[in-house]
Formats: sequence, structure tokens, C-alpha cells
Amino acid sequence: MRRTSLFLLGVAAGALVAVAAVQPRLFLGTAAEAAASDTYRQLSLFGDVFERIRSDYVEKPDDAKLVEAAVNGMLTSLDPHSSYMDAKSFRDMQVQTRGEFGGLGIEVTMEDGLVKVIAPIDDTPAAKAGVQAGDIITKLDGEQVQGLTLNQAVEKMRGAVNTPITLTIARKGADKPVEIKVVRDTIKIKAVRSRIEDGDIGYLRITSFNEQTFDNLKKAIEEQTAQIGPDKVKGFIVDLRNNPGGLLDQAIAVSDAFLERGEIVSTRGRNADETQRFSARSGDLAKGKPVIVLVNGGSASASEIVAGALQDHKRATILGSRSFGKGSVQTIIPLGGNGALRLTTARYYTPSGRSIQAKGIEPDIILVQDMPAEQKAKVESAGGDTTRGEASLRGHLKNGDDEQTGSPSYVPPDPKDDTQLKMAKELLEGTVKNAAFPPNPNKTSQSN
Repeated sequence: MRRTSLFLLGVAAGALVAVAAVQPRLFLGTAAEAAASDTYRQLSLFGDVFERIRSDYVEKPDDAKLVEAAVNGMLTSLDPHSSYMDAKSFRDMQVQTRGEFGGLGIEVTMEDGLVKVIAPIDDTPAAKAGVQAGDIITKLDGEQVQGLTLNQAVEKMRGAVNTPITLTIARKGADKPVEIKVVRDTIKIKAVRSRIEDGDIGYLRITSFNEQTFDNLKKAIEEQTAQIGPDKVKGFIVDLRNNPGGLLDQAIAVSDAFLERGEIVSTRGRNADETQRFSARSGDLAKGKPVIVLVNGGSASASEIVAGALQDHKRATILGSRSFGKGSVQTIIPLGGNGALRLTTARYYTPSGRSIQAKGIEPDIILVQDMPAEQKAKVESAGGDTTRGEASLRGHLKNGDDEQTGSPSYVPPDPKDDTQLKMAKELLEGTVKNAAFPPNPNKTSQSN
């Protein structure tokens, strides 16, 4: 029997399509038979409880919802990252990992119950139709937005390519609502945002690991190198802060972009024969130029694979605060038209053999970005934790006695206030010195 599975890395789901042969196992002997008998008794218990709820609960329950809740309860009892996805959640996950969808091309948020446009994305239907930053969308095809959640509004704006939607917009300075007809097109999520800092430093912010990430990164590096001049580039800053993860193959490709050789990551499941190792191929897109990787408490999973690989190979200096510490791999197992299981099936290890599960990546240069006191107070008053990591998640996979808490994940909206970015630039410019930069390739990392 063959089963199509999806392998995930990330606090936010990402997926790598793979085909796995699943062989039936034969259980022989009285011990195995006894274990099977116990299992069937437990399944019988589940059936008894299910039937009692159906017949005696104070209100008639929805059978499908009962089963979904039972399945999800079973999965969430394993660890924080195993869960059941219904059909819609599964479709949403697939859209996220593809990095493209039929839509309008606008970044939006919810404000006072209405949808506010943060910015239209360049060269998309929304931008071409005249949607502007700051516009308030009050109606979608004549239907009031008030009362919808942001996700519901976004779902209505997405749709099949070449289908129209009319936006009713309240615009500052306009006497009456503006109606704009937009025809949906394929929108590609830009996974890498780039700019040139100080005239000779390439800045590469990777926001997610979807199917577009490596191509976006390669294009950005090539454009920056051509614009600055190959001989004038002082180095690259790869910003992985608050990147929750994504596709395993993209994490490998991004690591490979800066490496000439060597192992990038290995994954190890319950059985020894399930171990997989992934290695770099020759070809460094940065041509050996210095690299500094920025991480913080919001850098998780696929981000940590990249940071760990470049740190172990002494290809980059890691700067910032301890990363999240998600060192597990999830497999998405489709269930026909009934959604999918998201099941933790392996741990991953950096090239030196480190498991960062519930520990995270400790930067070579530790520099914590302070959160403004007023904003910190708001987070804490709302019951939030400014230093939450994998080790603080209930039911997380254990990893010995030296688990570590997370670190802050605040990044200032204005680069002028960004002390981590500022130090990275100063190191590349040579105006400040640190023993960890550039990294010493002759100093090997220790396995643990």
C-alpha cells in the first residue's frame, strides 16, 4: 500500500510532499496477542461512551463533531504539535505551504470590526485597480464586513482566478464610499523581503519557508550583488526573527545556498531505519562573503535548522537571543475528504548531532532586543508571556535535564531602534569587533 504524506517543520504548518511505502506488520506470540486484546477493550470503551453520549446527553449531539473532537483529543494528548485538521484547515495549510493562491493581493488587518488595508502588494490586481494603504473595506460584493472575523473576510476575498469581487471602501478624504471592482489573479506570497543597507550590505528577511522561499532568496542575492557590485559587497544579514518555520526542503535549500559541502540536518524517527540525512551541494550563492543570521524567541523549527547548520559549519555568526526550540518533525497524513492528521514522527538534529528540542539555538553573540515597557505591560496584563519557548508548552517532547526557556521575540517596527540589526551592520562594516565574528572554521562544535 502506498500513502502520500506531508512532512512539516514549524510552529506554523509547512509541508514537503513525499511518498512513503507503508508495510503491514504482523504481530505474533501471546504477548502481542494480549496487547492487541487490551487495545480492543479500550476501543470498546470508546464505543460505549460514544453511544451513551448519543443517547443520554441533554441535547442531541452532532455525531461528526463528537468523532472529530475525540480524534483531536487523542492527538493533542501526544504533544503540542500533533492535531487533527478538518477539510478546510487542510486546504488552508496547503495554500500556506504553496505560497500562492487566487486572490486580490492586499495585506489586511482588522480595525474596529472592519478590514483595513495595510498595503496593496505591487503588481497585483488590487494595486492595479487602485486600492490604497489605509483604505477601510466596509463591504464585499455588497455584504457588510461588520460581524465577520478577519479570517472569514480573507476567505471571501480569496477565490478562483479570473473571478471578480467588488470592494466598497471608506477612504480618507473621500466624501462617499468608493466602489472598486477587482478581478482575482494568482497571488504569490513573498517569502523573502530584501533591501540594501549602508550601500554595501545585503539584508534578507525570510518571513516563512514556503515553496517560493529559495527562489525568492536566490533572486534577491543575485539582484543585490549586481546592484552593489560583486567586489563591494561586505556581507549579508539573514533575518530569521519571528519566522515560525515551514517546509523542510526549503530549510535545506536555504542552508545549502550558503554552504559548499557537509551535512545540513538529519531526522530520526522511532526506528533506526527511519533516519534520513540531508547534505549540501557545491555552490555558495554568497560567494564566501560574511553572513550574520539574526534569531530571537520567535525563530522556530525550519529557521532553527538554517541557523544550526550555518552555526555548526562556521559559515555564519548567529546574533540575537535564544530561538524557540522546536526540534520535531510533523507528518501530514491525508484522510480522503475528511481532512488530515498532523502527527509528530521524528526529531531533527543539527550537523554536529545537537537536538535543539526544548533548548533552542544559542546565538554566538547574545543581544536581547528590549521591548518598550508600555508594550511589555500590555502583553503581560493580557496573560501573555514575552519569553515563551517550546520548553514552556504543555506536553512538549522532553530533551534531558538542561531544557531552556525561550527569549523575547520583539522586533522594533523602525529599523533605527533595532539594536540587533544595528550590531550586525557594525560587525560587517568593521566598526565594532567581536571574537565570534567572523566565525573560526577550525573550531569544531561539540555534539550533545
